[in-house]
Amino acid sequence: MSTTTSRHDERRISPVFLAILAVMAVTGWAVWTDFAASPGLAVFLFVTSAWIVSLCLHEYAHARTALHGGDITVGARGYLTLNPLAYTHAVLSIILPVLFVIMGGIGLPGGAVFIDHGRIRGRWKHSLISAAGPLTNVLFAVVCTAPFWLGALDGVPVVFRYALAFLAFLQVTAALLNFLPVPGLDGYGVIEPWLSYRIKRQIEPYAPYGFFVVIALLFVPAVNGAFFDAIDALMRALGVPELSRYCGSNLYRFWQDQPEICEI
Repeated sequence: MSTTTSRHDERRISPVFLAILAVMAVTGWAVWTDFAASPGLAVFLFVTSAWIVSLCLHEYAHARTALHGGDITVGARGYLTLNPLAYTHAVLSIILPVLFVIMGGIGLPGGAVFIDHGRIRGRWKHSLISAAGPLTNVLFAVVCTAPFWLGALDGVPVVFRYALAFLAFLQVTAALLNFLPVPGLDGYGVIEPWLSYRIKRQIEPYAPYGFFVVIALLFVPAVNGAFFDAIDALMRALGVPELSRYCGSNLYRFWQDQPEICEI
């Protein structure tokens, strides 16, 4: 009985996550109904809370896939509760990505849950565990952009439309960055099981710095331009007008003057 209760506790959704989910729901309602006195502030709270929810689901996907792959320790570490405070690197997983959204407006890949890879057998399982996180961002982006590519925008308030477009943009950038085959990112985790032992040993010393190298490269104009050209192409493929994403980004920064083109 105690073992069953313990396992149930390990998988019980955290009150912290439920509180964040409640903020997302309430502020999303405020954006939809134009109830808030400051639409920009409502968009900021809605997008930020939804972004944190997606980060929690990203890490949960890693942990849940690892559990089915054979790592039964993820439950004891609290990874199945969706509690962002349980992550190995809460600063990298939650705080830094949120700060980057506020300052730079891109979906930064977060830190990680600790997976005991020694308990997992099979290269495909290792690859799937790494892919599960960014695939969650892909799914989130598809849901956010559904009204656009389905042509179902009738009745969707313009401010809510802008907020969804910006939130989708964050998910697309996070997915693309995470899938880069760079040590320290999920994309490298997907291909690592298929590399030779010699290559993995050569790359291993540089793995802790891969994340920061990617961030630094985004400040290089040529790299930055190519990256955002790819993002713009993906957003167009999903049916999201550039204006909607632009206005969503500006509304999110409610403390700045809003351009006339985005007046509501």
